[in-house]
Amino acid sequence: MCRLFAHQPQRDYASQTRSLRIGGHSTSIRLEMAFWDTLEEIAAKEGMSLAKFVTTLYAEVLDHHGEVKNFASLLRCSCLIYRAKATAAMPDFAAAAIMDAAE
Repeated sequence: MCRLFAHQPQRDYASQTRSLRIGGHSTSIRLEMAFWDTLEEIAAKEGMSLAKFVTTLYAEVLDHHGEVKNFASLLRCSCLIYRAKATAAMPDFAAAAIMDAAE
């Protein structure tokens, strides 16, 4: 079982800090590359740049909750939700192929 986790590319869990403007304010967000890659994929599916997607998500959370606590964690959890839904929609044979490739 651990081979599935241990054999992942080191690039995926290397961290990267990116500077973004959210709501007119400059900020830095540090995430692992796997999360940046997933956010870029989500943004592309939404027809947005990464900066636009992140800004839109921030604004929607602000509208819904009145504040945004721990935005980096929100981004990570959003990626997990996105991946879980994508995997759930995947046929069993495709999911098995992904698991085999990771080993």
